[in-house]
Amino acid sequence: MPSLPVAILEKSLAVPKGHVLSPKEFLHLGSRAAVDQAFSRLAKAGSLLRVARGIYVACARGQDDTQAPEVEAVALSIVAQGKVVITGCGAVAAKSFGLISQAPDEVTFLTTGRSKQLTVGSTRASLQHVPYWMLALGRSRAGDAVRAMAWMGAERAEKTASQLHSQLSDAQWEALSAVRASLPTWMAIAVSKAGIYGEPRNGGCATDQRPRI
Repeated sequence: MPSLPVAILEKSLAVPKGHVLSPKEFLHLGSRAAVDQAFSRLAKAGSLLRVARGIYVACARGQDDTQAPEVEAVALSIVAQGKVVITGCGAVAAKSFGLISQAPDEVTFLTTGRSKQLTVGSTRASLQHVPYWMLALGRSRAGDAVRAMAWMGAERAEKTASQLHSQLSDAQWEALSAVRASLPTWMAIAVSKAGIYGEPRNGGCATDQRPRI
């Protein structure tokens, strides 16, 4: 039987890039103290990265140095373990629709799971818990529209909804309209009005240009 550090390292090299590991997965091989110590030593040796408390990920080995995996892959792996939803933030969604010219520099993901702070190499990111209505439509274009409206706020809701109406396809708008009952009142009203008085759709409405999460 391989030693505890070797077993952890072998597992880290066998999983997909960005897949996270937790000490809890290896408690059948030793005590919690021994497992924690093994993870700590592997992290100090540069074989693993500690991205959050109790969460590690393997480094990708290059020719001259180790490389951190993309933070998106790590975030997706974390939420997959808890079977929760994750998407990009409202600012990224708003930018994808041209509602704002530039999104904030900080990397933020929205999730139905717990909030966490991540450090992946030199990149810091956050998983931010939000109400389920913000993620009910998942990573679809209609879901991006919900998050964009939430980001733009109630004061600009009707104008934002009208702009979104002009960019979404019929099917995408129908998907958005179908969840009005779960949205905040101000947002539901704006969506309803846009369906009647909104800007006409342009020729590019059927193209799905979802932003990276």
